[in-house]
Amino acid sequence: MKVGVAGQGAFGIKHLEAMQNIPGIEVITLAGGNPAGTEEVAKRFKIPHWTSDLGDSLKQPGLEAMILASPTQVHAEQGVQCMRAGKHVQIEIPIADTVSDSEMLVRVAKETGVVCMGGHTRRFNPSHQWIHNRVTKGDLAIQQMNVQTYFFRRTNMNAAGKPRSWTDHLLWHHACHTVDLFQYQTGQQVSECYAVQGPKHPELKIAMDVGILMKVPSGAICTLSLSFNNKGPIGTFFRYICDNGTYRAYYDDLVDGDENKIDLSGVAVSMNGIELQDREFFAAIQEKREPNASVTQCFTAMQVLGKLETMLEAARGAAG
Repeated sequence: MKVGVAGQGAFGIKHLEAMQNIPGIEVITLAGGNPAGTEEVAKRFKIPHWTSDLGDSLKQPGLEAMILASPTQVHAEQGVQCMRAGKHVQIEIPIADTVSDSEMLVRVAKETGVVCMGGHTRRFNPSHQWIHNRVTKGDLAIQQMNVQTYFFRRTNMNAAGKPRSWTDHLLWHHACHTVDLFQYQTGQQVSECYAVQGPKHPELKIAMDVGILMKVPSGAICTLSLSFNNKGPIGTFFRYICDNGTYRAYYDDLVDGDENKIDLSGVAVSMNGIELQDREFFAAIQEKREPNASVTQCFTAMQVLGKLETMLEAARGAAG
């Protein structure tokens, strides 16, 4: 399968590294926002074609699919552009930063019939898969998910420590991971949700601290704390408090409440969540089926984020 990637930054590189481990996948084009950086990454991964124009990538002979690891603000526009060109597309999380744009992606995916998938890595991390499998079998019932998403990001830098051309967002990006995962793990849609936020950064114009509380009809709750002000261990730390055990997940690792490491080697063919999500994307294309984390499945998480944003804006307006 001939595929392309849009985005030469930290996450585009993570996908390129992951695809090196997937047989039968050939990356033939890279579309990036920084010409020099795009050429550098293309040469590093031996990609024959690179460009600053996604349209050029979509014209490459034999191209079947694109992975979008571009700035959030262009995800919806580029996703539609790929689908209208007849290409399958995986859009990194979040698929968009508004409910209306997310709805547009769902609509165009249905109109064109191509595979359109969200890059919701948490569904694929072996740690979370282990929990999901046991919940599905009835061995565990989630009482609460307690989640901390912490970074130290007071300037516009990406995960590789390089300057960003766009501004990251705690709600529409980082909270999206947990909102979707909470619904996925409980098998239910959020019925109640609340949010508060701290002051906005004077230059970045975004809230640097956000707190979110959610509930599903079963009674399970999720408490989520997010910060760009954290100086210390970074990333997202998940605590699953269940009826039959407590577990802590950090990316692809999982321990129980007594700090015993859980063997995840038999969960999937890889221990890399990004590789597993890419494998699902390509398998869905080959098998002509809906992928896990299709944009249709992801849409309910975007609706929750929209409700939370409305709530935060209303609270900010009331405060003057």
